[in-house]
Amino acid sequence: MKIHFIGIGGIGISALAKYYLYQGNEISGSDLVYPADVFSSDELKKIKFYHSHKFSNISQKTDLVIYSLAIKNDNPEIIKAKKLNLPLLSYPQALGNLTKKYFTIAVSGMHGKSTTTAMIAQILIKSKLDPTVIIGSKVKNFGLKGEDSNFRYGKSNYLVIEADEYKAGFLNHYPNILVITNIEAEHLDYYRNENNIFKAFKKFLLNLKGENKFLVVNKDDAGVRKLLKISQKIIKGNNIKKIYYTLKDNSAKLKLRVPGNHNLSNAQAAFKVGQLLKIKKEFILKSLENFRGIWRRLEYKGNFHGAKIFDDYGHHPTEIKSTIQAAREILPKNGRLFIIFQPHQYYRTYYLFNQFLDAFDLADYVGILDIYTVAGRESKSIINKVNSQKLVNKISQHKKNVFYFNSFSSVIDFLKNNLRKNDVCLIMGAGDVYQLTQKLLKEGG
Repeated sequence: MKIHFIGIGGIGISALAKYYLYQGNEISGSDLVYPADVFSSDELKKIKFYHSHKFSNISQKTDLVIYSLAIKNDNPEIIKAKKLNLPLLSYPQALGNLTKKYFTIAVSGMHGKSTTTAMIAQILIKSKLDPTVIIGSKVKNFGLKGEDSNFRYGKSNYLVIEADEYKAGFLNHYPNILVITNIEAEHLDYYRNENNIFKAFKKFLLNLKGENKFLVVNKDDAGVRKLLKISQKIIKGNNIKKIYYTLKDNSAKLKLRVPGNHNLSNAQAAFKVGQLLKIKKEFILKSLENFRGIWRRLEYKGNFHGAKIFDDYGHHPTEIKSTIQAAREILPKNGRLFIIFQPHQYYRTYYLFNQFLDAFDLADYVGILDIYTVAGRESKSIINKVNSQKLVNKISQHKKNVFYFNSFSSVIDFLKNNLRKNDVCLIMGAGDVYQLTQKLLKEGG
């Protein structure tokens, strides 16, 4: 088959492209940026890549077109595919088709999806269950040649996926085991309110399949508890078996290399899934103990002026708090914690503005960059209502050492003048702020 991917550089859709590539299909794809961050050099040699979106990228010879949810209906390739009556699927729809073919373990929730998915995958891999894994991050040694990858090709009937709630995409997935890590306000540019979020999760429960349907849930999370309360009829009527995990019970005596209570909670979810699959306890514990984290999740990148530099994808206030708490666990006794944060999306910054105000309280120094805007997902009315300077001004009313930066170079100058030995600097955000980390370390110590 000839399969074309619109927006092939996305962290999720690129993993799906790899699946079809390793199945022996002819793969092409388009994006605005060359996707070297998500494909290995060997994979890129086999993919026909088109820089930018054009009518000419699609032809009658194309058998299937799969597009990222970030792609709009006026995209020329979408228009061309429809004109040619080609089969056209969104990334969640195409991934959903795979979930129908496999014994699927899906991980959902606003935070912790990628890490929990990776932990579950590692347990299955170490237990020689040989899963196929599609994940929204890169995991160390996942690739065919040991490279970091967001995809693992397995030969068994097990599929482990990250089930994203954006635009309710997870409603296309049909898992045998569903993990829900947490539920709270997120993606309000789509959902508008929390009630609609709960409606989507409630509907997702109906997608559980198989003779035995398992729901693994975080008992510590208020959003999860609310979902269970409003879904009692669905759970009982569909014979869904609930399995709880909680930080209040670590009877399994999990030991981790990655810091933070949020990671311990993720590991408890993975432990419960391992038990459901009847994997020996010692295998589960060893797998979790050896887990070294994933790409851009409190990821150590190097030293600068004697300080340790970490990179993180966190962009929601809850994620920021959890990551800062974890960073303090690894902070040397005489060190200071610096946070450089790039807000992601005007919508998120506006709707969660008050939650951001205390998200950085455990940091010693906070630098906030301009808001990273997502093309096609922002309205002028929202852009005019919020900005990073307003956020800095408000946080500064109760916290010292909070700064606004309008460029990466100004951040680098600040860190040059202030970082010292034993400090930890955490560079956070879901936009292009990872490039700041790269530039900083190129400058050297």
